[in-house]
Amino acid sequence: MQHELIARARDWLSDDPDPDTRQELTDLIEAGAGDELAARFAGTLQFGTAGLRAELGAGPMRMNRAVVIRAAAGLASYLNRQRPRPAQDAQPAGGQPGPGLVVIGYDARHRSADFARDTAAVMVGAGLRAVLLPRPLPTPVLAFAIRHLGAVAGVEVTASHNPPRDNGYKVYLGDGVAGTASRGGSQIVPPADAEIAAEIAAVASVHAVPRPDAGWEIAGEDVVEAYLERAASVLTEGSPRAVRVVYTPLHGVGRQTLTAAFARAGFPAPTVVAEQAEPDPDFPTVAFPNPEEPGAMDLAFATARAAEADASPDLVIANDPDADRCAVAVPAPEEPAGWRMLRGDEVGALLAAHLVRTGRAGQGGQSATDATFATTIVSSSLLSRIAATAGVPYAETLTGFKWLARVDGVRYAYEEALGYCVDPAGVRDKDGITAALLVAELAAGLRAEGRTLVELLDELALAHGLHATDQLSVRVEDLSVIAAAMERLRAQPPTALAGLPVTSAQDLSQGSEALPPTDGLRYHLAGGAGSGVETARVIVRPSGTEPKLKCYLEVVLPVAAPDALPTARARAREVLEAVKRDLAAAAGI
Repeated sequence: MQHELIARARDWLSDDPDPDTRQELTDLIEAGAGDELAARFAGTLQFGTAGLRAELGAGPMRMNRAVVIRAAAGLASYLNRQRPRPAQDAQPAGGQPGPGLVVIGYDARHRSADFARDTAAVMVGAGLRAVLLPRPLPTPVLAFAIRHLGAVAGVEVTASHNPPRDNGYKVYLGDGVAGTASRGGSQIVPPADAEIAAEIAAVASVHAVPRPDAGWEIAGEDVVEAYLERAASVLTEGSPRAVRVVYTPLHGVGRQTLTAAFARAGFPAPTVVAEQAEPDPDFPTVAFPNPEEPGAMDLAFATARAAEADASPDLVIANDPDADRCAVAVPAPEEPAGWRMLRGDEVGALLAAHLVRTGRAGQGGQSATDATFATTIVSSSLLSRIAATAGVPYAETLTGFKWLARVDGVRYAYEEALGYCVDPAGVRDKDGITAALLVAELAAGLRAEGRTLVELLDELALAHGLHATDQLSVRVEDLSVIAAAMERLRAQPPTALAGLPVTSAQDLSQGSEALPPTDGLRYHLAGGAGSGVETARVIVRPSGTEPKLKCYLEVVLPVAAPDALPTARARAREVLEAVKRDLAAAAGI
């Protein structure tokens, strides 16, 4: 077995075009690092929830130039086999695009620019047109550019909010390939992912992939300007704009685009967290560059506290490093930091309520009853109640915007992991810039009325019931721990959690009429008068982007009057903690 492993490593070494990873792999072979080599040659990277994503390094289970060139060659072969033709409703304002245009974006992570250039070279070598975005930019700018330029595909080199050692590769298809005109510019889903993977597997040699030294184009800043113009259109003309914001891009690429968007929209300039303002692939001030992780927002909260009393901020807003996610925090004097992070489900509900209230639940000539609100099965069910009350269609999908973007007639979509799509006609993916604009507009409007986001959340709880959500998230070094937990839950499903009976246990790997198969488990729990709980729900699934087992919890409690809210919230916390304990015991984690 060791001899076979070394042979495979030497075969890979001979085909690796990068001197850095060749040296790294040579050192591992000479050191006889069997465990490390086994991990790197355990298979090949596969498209997950957000494309390819892994630690940088040599070998087929790491992100490197050899893996990227193979991925690009497989995508190019797939596109050429499809013989795509640009759809009529995807033409750019400036004229007809040439067939086979692929637009490529990248963030500021280690090797992102190299991977983007390799992709451009492979596309040109395959007879396609390639356009590189002009500099490291937010992922939503790439998603916008696909539709704006009438491209048949797009690639974004990013690992989003993963640790500094990681990078990734997201693939989007345009209208000419995606199958349905309105879904172009969204991430790949089955069967396209498997078909592209088959083309990648058919690449015999990296050295055999044509990679000219030139021939691709560099997009002008006009693409960014077009994105900014479109972003401003998510707001209501004449709406209040007086709101004070502290903003952090968490060492990512969001600052220039977000501050330009705020200026164009007429908001006061946000106060940017100085220590995190510039792109830095090492993310030196945070353990994980994810606003959901403990400590990631500490500097932003410190910046907000340091503001003068007469100019105290109304909001803290953060983007993740590629700026497709948006985190929001509100003043909370009772909290040690003085601020409280809103959950993604809370922001998702607030934005939905804002769209309904402002009459913007319809889009592009649609009425509210013709445009769908959508979220994922792991997100709060509150959106379904907001939609029902407003007479807006509602849909649920599997986790990830690659699924949400494909909902027919989608007007607004969100997922609990801080992802919001408020303008699917412009960006058919989550967009942390336009979400920040809409949150700022909502906060400014409430401020003008002497109200706050927290008060609006209270109103939603009174109208629809208190929907309290939480997560049990376990990060592992050994992925077999996750597999064992899933196997244990499948073999012995819990019959009760937190004293609430499990009324249904669904293995999502079996699929259904509404959902494709996925590795996950869903439990519905009954409440009752004695429990104070109306209903509850649990979803358990392995993360598609990180080595985590994630359990998504929700309890719904009826609330009769404002003075009952504190008791309801305390009861919700109690039930959620009990569900966590019982679920962890049932899963053996």
